[in-house]
Amino acid sequence: MKQLALLLTATSLAACSTGGDEPKAPEPPLHGRMLVLDTHLDTPLHFERAEWSFADRHTLTDDMVQLDIPRMKDGHLDGGFFVIYTEQGPLTAKGYADALAFARRRSDLIDRTLARYSDAIAPARTAADAGRLTREGKLIAFKSMENSYPLGEDLTLLAEFYDTGLRMAGPVHSRTNQFADSATGEARWKGLSPLGKQWVAEMNRLGIVIDASHSSDAAFDQMLALSKYPIILSHSSLRSAHAHPRNLDEARLKALAAKGGAMCISTIFMSDMNMTPARAELFGQYERIGTMTAAEQAELNRRWRELDKSESLWAADFDDYMRMVLRAIEVAGPDHICFGADWDGGGGLKGIEDITALPKVTARLKEAGYSDAEIEKMWSGNVLRILAAQGK
Repeated sequence: MKQLALLLTATSLAACSTGGDEPKAPEPPLHGRMLVLDTHLDTPLHFERAEWSFADRHTLTDDMVQLDIPRMKDGHLDGGFFVIYTEQGPLTAKGYADALAFARRRSDLIDRTLARYSDAIAPARTAADAGRLTREGKLIAFKSMENSYPLGEDLTLLAEFYDTGLRMAGPVHSRTNQFADSATGEARWKGLSPLGKQWVAEMNRLGIVIDASHSSDAAFDQMLALSKYPIILSHSSLRSAHAHPRNLDEARLKALAAKGGAMCISTIFMSDMNMTPARAELFGQYERIGTMTAAEQAELNRRWRELDKSESLWAADFDDYMRMVLRAIEVAGPDHICFGADWDGGGGLKGIEDITALPKVTARLKEAGYSDAEIEKMWSGNVLRILAAQGK
């Protein structure tokens, strides 16, 4: 799609040229010619920050954010799924009500932010929207939900969020909830709860992509079996790269591919997370960065970067990441791989610290022998195929 838009532009320029011998403009690099999406962007937690703008260029030195509109253009990230993330709380009526209120506010915040910068980025709800917005020269913003905990026990709320643009959701986060066992939580339900199985059916009915990242192996198996449509893992790593329950094993990756799904490769849990007490304190503050003054934000960034000098969050780098990516492609095939690095949610490694590094991934894939068409499938085609297959 992006290649077509560029071709039309080049043709128009040629038609307007008065001299047939004038040199042609150089073709953009391969990565810039592709439609590039990321399936898990936690950047909305920054949208309500005081004296902060999504339209401004930030750097890793002066700000913790890994994604903004100028850097999306630098890294040729055409868009992705902006996340409504809600922290897991108690499985009580009050816990559900508080979480629902938060999720509604976060969803509205995403909408207000997109409206504020509508000259550069716009909401998308269908696979066709992604192509249309690219032709219009705009960045693409789908909406997803990480942790369905805010729904409580009322599955009709899924339709409410669908109507506001939700097109991907996962049942659970880091702790077991009313829908499913978490990969890092207790095995209360031995997979999905009875309500979780109803959640799968309602997701299919509405046409929302099921996201199995963070779910236990048993919950993954049951979602894969129950869903009428292909499912996705929006930000997961391979267990063969690092033995962590949050990661997917190769046998399940093959099963996912056999059902038409895709795993979007993350940069997280390629090692144990180095969550020292000092880092845990800063993470707790980071999740509340939207409530901080500009001075408090600057101090948090200073302390975070100072800690980075003495201890890394992850013991992996870009080369480790690409070895895992190439292994995942070998296992599943290029029709079943995508990318969701977990930007602004703990993702990023040495050599791939923010989205400006994305062209390096494409270059490595090309060096490994994958065709332009195969690489673009992994960057966007597979995700859009799964979205389009949801019965809507």
